[in-house]
Amino acid sequence: MNKSIPHSYTSFAGHRCIAKGSLQANAVAVKTALTNNPDSHGILPLVFDDNTGRTVEIDTRGTPADVALRYADAADEHQPALANVMPAASDATEAGLAQAEPKGRGRPKLGVVAREVTLLPRHWEWLASQPGGASVVIRKLVEEARRANSDTDKIRKAHERTYHFMQTVAGNLPDFEEATRALFANDAVRLNTHIVTWPEDVQVYIRQLAFGDTEKRPNAAA
Repeated sequence: MNKSIPHSYTSFAGHRCIAKGSLQANAVAVKTALTNNPDSHGILPLVFDDNTGRTVEIDTRGTPADVALRYADAADEHQPALANVMPAASDATEAGLAQAEPKGRGRPKLGVVAREVTLLPRHWEWLASQPGGASVVIRKLVEEARRANSDTDKIRKAHERTYHFMQTVAGNLPDFEEATRALFANDAVRLNTHIVTWPEDVQVYIRQLAFGDTEKRPNAAA
């Protein structure tokens, strides 16, 4: 039985990492930072989703205890729901997909969700000629494509989340554009060369997002 990986976050106050872990831990760290440094010259702590590299809005009203209680059960609160990503299918489309795939006696639903699919006539003709119906064939094709492109998809997502973080925190640091080019070229050595003068916590998090590297390695210039 596979165990789900806990959703994790990382918080920065300027270029300094102040928290890693659950959303609750990060929210409390942000609240504490704001309380201890009321004159932060407009530099507010930011919480980043480790899966996407994007910032997460935190409600810091009340005391640190209030914040901890507010986010006690918020492990998955900020993960986007599938319904917000995919448009809902019309009733007619759902009915059409239901007819396209015959159901066996006692067959479980398996969490199948109907969505609208738009294809050319020749595609529908080919699907109709395949055993199992259109839905079965489409699911098989999607699974095959996922397996074939899994490594490419992982690299693309890693590049995207790293870029989101870099753009937010490191956009004004030297060699930003060169570092971005190295990132999308998937060149870890060249990327490290361009970020070697950046604050250490920023470097560590960039390597973590891009390549899964969590070690605090010494600078190449050292």
